[in-house]
Formats: sequence, C-alpha cells, structure tokens
Amino acid sequence: MIEVKHVCKAFKQFRAVWDLTFSIAQGDIFGFVGPNGAGKTTTMRMMATLLDPDYGDLVIDGVSVLDEPETIRRIIGYMPDYIGVYEGVEIEEYLEFFAAAYRIAPARRKGLVDEIMEITELTEVRHKDVATLSKGMRQRLCLAKTLVHDPKVLILDEPAAGLDPRARIELRLLLKELQKLGKTIIISSHILTELSDMCNSVGIIERGLLLKAGRIDEILAEQRGAAGQKLKLRVMGSPDPAVVVLKSLPDIGGVEIERDIITFTFLQPEASNAGLMRELLSRGVPIVSLQQESRNLEDIFLNVTKGVIA
Repeated sequence: MIEVKHVCKAFKQFRAVWDLTFSIAQGDIFGFVGPNGAGKTTTMRMMATLLDPDYGDLVIDGVSVLDEPETIRRIIGYMPDYIGVYEGVEIEEYLEFFAAAYRIAPARRKGLVDEIMEITELTEVRHKDVATLSKGMRQRLCLAKTLVHDPKVLILDEPAAGLDPRARIELRLLLKELQKLGKTIIISSHILTELSDMCNSVGIIERGLLLKAGRIDEILAEQRGAAGQKLKLRVMGSPDPAVVVLKSLPDIGGVEIERDIITFTFLQPEASNAGLMRELLSRGVPIVSLQQESRNLEDIFLNVTKGVIA
C-alpha cells in the first residue's frame, strides 16, 4: 500500500531524514515512533505532498508523490499536528467547506457531511461554533475533515497530543473503527502508550534514521529469538529452592525474585516451555504457574534504541 524508498531530506545543514526505507500494508495501523525532532513530521509531510524529498520516492497505492501529487491528495487524508479553525463557523459549515474544496457535488455534500458527523460523533454538536470547541472536540473535527473525501490512507501527526484520558480512549476506538472500514492509518507519536493498544505495525526513527520497521508481533518474535524468552514462575512456599534448581539448568539466565515471583530468561523457543516445566517438576519444584512475560511496543523501543538515544 505504501512504500518509502531511500528517502532523504535536509534543511540547509540539518539532515532531517536519511535513507528511509520501509513499507506499510493495506489496512495496517502503523505507529511512527520517535522523540521530538526525529523526523516523523518531515516524513509525513512528504507523504502528504507538502514537502518534496531531496532523494528517493514515496509510493502510495501505486502512485508516486513526485510524479502525481494531485492523485496522491485524493488518496490520502492528512491531519497535521496543529489544527486551524475559523471563528463564526459551525461544525457542519466547516465540514461542508472542505467537502466543496474537494469538489464533491452539492447534491452529495449534505448526506456525506451527515455521515461523517455520525461516524465521528459530532451530530449532536453540529451547530456549535468551532472556535469554542475543546481540544478533544477540535481533534475529532479535524479527523472528520480528513475523512471528507473518503481517503484510502489517513496520515495523522500527533493526533492525541494534549488530549485528556477520555478523549484519548475515544480517539483510539474511533481509529479502530476506521481500520475496520478498510483504512490504512499512519499515526505518529513520541508517547508509546498512545500507540501500543492500537497499532499492529511500527516504524522507529531516531535522528532521521530508521532503526526498525515491521509488524509488531514479528519484531517481538525476532527479539525473543535473539534475547530469549522472559518467563515468570510462581511456586508454593519459598522460591529459594526453585532458584537453586533454575540456576543449575542450561539455557537459563538472569534469575531474580520479585515479590515471590521468579523471573528468568530462557534461551529456547516457546515450544520448549512444556519440557522445562517437566524438568522442574521432576526436580521437586512445586509449580503454581509458569508463564511468558508479556512484551509490547515499549519493549521493542527500548531494545531497538539501546545505546542510540542519549
């Protein structure tokens, strides 16, 4: 669906992004992760045809942003990190204005705006002045504006910035619904908790360089293979005898006790966990539970950026 091919962009002596190459599959919610100034916004603006790359190309739905920028603007919906509103304009009027800007026929315009307000839950406040809206409602309105021309791809730059907890949850649920409608969504943030519950693929960028990109489950599996599984063991009674047994076994490392739970690294694939449990039972360890420690986007970020971020 989206291919970023060896893209470079500099502003005078400042290298914003360098040799970015990654792809995003149709229907993915792609989290673009990195600290402020890493190059996320620059990359997204190039996707949105607001900036030209100095080198390389970006292809969306088979169309080059360099060769056919007008076509790209029909395919994508771009939500910037700053939202402009106009005083004295109602929500419904605001959306109708953008529908007209996209040359949607007047006969279709009213029904389309009604449908978008229903999706984004703005129907009840359709006559409210946009200048009086809260930050969360403004973000919702900007997303509604982004949907007016029914784009295949949504490019959302820090959409959750400044939102309260309820507004963040509502935004996450809305993006999940849009994914179900077949949209491909790129969402940037430097706050991992905003992305971990909604993204199925990720790109991690630091100082203009892409450190890792791909599906989250595949990256986690790769990291487990390289660093081993992190397991948690609960036993009846004191954990100390079980620790002694674990330390005597091969492929076991990093054994620690945290609140009567033993954590350790097992340098074998998940299919070997049953064999490990049998071995522990045969040595008299009274197991209550043995489970794999859950890993998420934060683990990927910490692993990938280790030694890179100052």
